[in-house]
Amino acid sequence: MPLALNPVKRLNGSMFFPPAVIIHGLADARAAVAPRRPVTLLSAPGAALYAGCLWWRSLVELVWQDGVVDLLDCADGSGQAMAALRVGVCRLVLWPNAPGWSAVAEIAGTLGGCVLAEAPPSLDLAERGASRRLEQWLTANPIG
Repeated sequence: MPLALNPVKRLNGSMFFPPAVIIHGLADARAAVAPRRPVTLLSAPGAALYAGCLWWRSLVELVWQDGVVDLLDCADGSGQAMAALRVGVCRLVLWPNAPGWSAVAEIAGTLGGCVLAEAPPSLDLAERGASRRLEQWLTANPIG
């Protein structure tokens, strides 16, 4: 299923995301979706700058299922954010001081996505013991 169709719920006109889990690769992505609960797959900080938007899109496509939302962290990389939009990744984290932030946000909005000025609270699967806390995190931490 194309990334543009990932479900992001709108509540009272604002974006709503399921609990966010930072993933660093395919094993983390599979672990994050294994409980079959709504989840926001969040890239590591600045991942768009070193791993790229095509890597992210491919990774998310491999594990996509109902209830999965993806969010690519571009740090201050406006160029990478624009590249992500061109390949269909339209939910981004982009620092508010990044050049052209408002233009990126406007384009993302026309594609049905959004740009956040900072990453949401998240569980980083690279942290020790995070996999044991995953189920509880997904149950108790909706963000909006």
